[in-house]
Formats: sequence, structure tokens, C-alpha cells
Amino acid sequence: MKRVTGKTLLLSMLLVASHAFAGGTDQLKAFVSQVHAARGDFMQQEIKAPSKANNGASATATSATPTKGATSTGTFMFARPGKFIWSYEKPYAQILQADGNKLYVYDKDLNQVTVRNLGGSLGASPAAILFGSNDLDKNFNLRDAGEKGGIDWLELTPKSKDTQFETVGIGFKDGILQAMELHDVFGNVTLLTFSNIQKNPPINANTFKFTVPKGADVIDG
Repeated sequence: MKRVTGKTLLLSMLLVASHAFAGGTDQLKAFVSQVHAARGDFMQQEIKAPSKANNGASATATSATPTKGATSTGTFMFARPGKFIWSYEKPYAQILQADGNKLYVYDKDLNQVTVRNLGGSLGASPAAILFGSNDLDKNFNLRDAGEKGGIDWLELTPKSKDTQFETVGIGFKDGILQAMELHDVFGNVTLLTFSNIQKNPPINANTFKFTVPKGADVIDG
């Protein structure tokens, strides 16, 4: 399950402002237009939707309550458009890496690499917000969602119906990305919190070139 969780998030998914900005929407647009590359740390937590096996009214208290799933931590790096390294470190090692043309998913435990064309797959996915080009209005409807806990939130709704996500929430504080909430069509939520973000650091172009580990099996996805 852990491999599916990590892979599904990024494949489906396939953040310089100040208090002068009115809200989360302005901060996101400034971030996308001004931050061409970044690196940092992340923590990811899955929250499963309540079970519907017992048909609503007859559901037990346990099955009607969202449950916390796996928690993962790691690092990320990106250079727009379409180049990124999303590296899970704990509890399991997995790397999702894109060079602008292809996406590589490396499972260290299996010593296996899955390769697929990146193409236009970012599109209206949450990954487009982080790693794509500056065309958010083309793929999403944006609205401010107010302030909560000192963080300015906005909500993005994909214009395309062909997506696994219903809404994406993004939180900023003083122009720095703090968190994302990914709500899928099944009622599950993926929470991402970010820290130690460096904006526009020097990144060598060859950084995103993937090298298949010695002895790894390569599978075309």
C-alpha cells in the first residue's frame, strides 16, 4: 500500500509575497510567477474517508469517523516547468523524478524503476501548481478561503472533470508555502506540510537527469 500511496499522489498530482497581498490567491499567483525553482522538506499524511459499508445511518461510530493513514517525510526540489525530484525518505524510500519529458518512479526496496512520458499529464493536477507553468487560471478556478491559524488559504477547483481531485487547498504565510490539502473524489484527504523552503536556489540543469540505479529493473508505465 505504501508504494501505491506515494506513486498515486505524484502521478495524480502530475509553492513572494508579504502582508500587502490581499489573500491566498494573490500570494499563490506571486509565488508561481516569481519562484522558478525551490527546494525544501515535506511531511505527508493520509486521512481516509469514513466507511460507507454500513450505509450511512446504520454505520458504527468507528466506520463513520475519518481515520489517519500513513505518514511520510522527505525532501523536494523543482525547476519550472516540469522538472522535479520528490523524495520519500521515511518510513520507506521512494523517488519520483521528472526531467521535463519523462517521469521516473524508483522504488528502492524493489530496486525497480517505472518510466512514463510526462507529456501534458501535469495539466489540471495538483502537481501543476508546484511544478507547472504559470497558467493556473487556465486549469483551475481559484477563490480565497480566509485565514486560519495565521495562514492565508485559497481553494482551487479543477476545471477539467477528468481528475482524481475535487479540490486543492493551499496555505501561505508571508508569501511562503505552508501546506496543501488534496481532497480526492472518494472523500480522502492528503495533507502536505512544508518547511525549510529555499526559493530560487542555484540548481544545476543536470540535477534532474535520472540515472537508473545499477541492477534495477526498468518498466515502461
